[in-house]
Amino acid sequence: MKEIILSADGDSIVYSVPDDVANNLREYCIEFCDKWLWTSPKAKCYRTQQGVCFNESDFIDYLNKYIFPTQKSVFVKNLGWTDLGKKLPMEYQCHPYFNF
Repeated sequence: MKEIILSADGDSIVYSVPDDVANNLREYCIEFCDKWLWTSPKAKCYRTQQGVCFNESDFIDYLNKYIFPTQKSVFVKNLGWTDLGKKLPMEYQCHPYFNF
């Protein structure tokens, strides 16, 4: 498991996720928000007349339920507002980061 940082135009949240997710974070995030949310019957609850409504914890739920059910991703720490990753604390500056 490796740590990543996710945000949805708000606080930056550190999660521990399977290595493959950390190593390919952008691909997993894009698959979730550009394909799965729009096409999967299991994602119907996220769709509205204005588009889709979700946050970073919904991505973690997706990983835990559908992609890596035996390797659960977990919350580690809320870093607060980091200006979309531009002002991360020094110890987190090399972590993979994605803003939805």
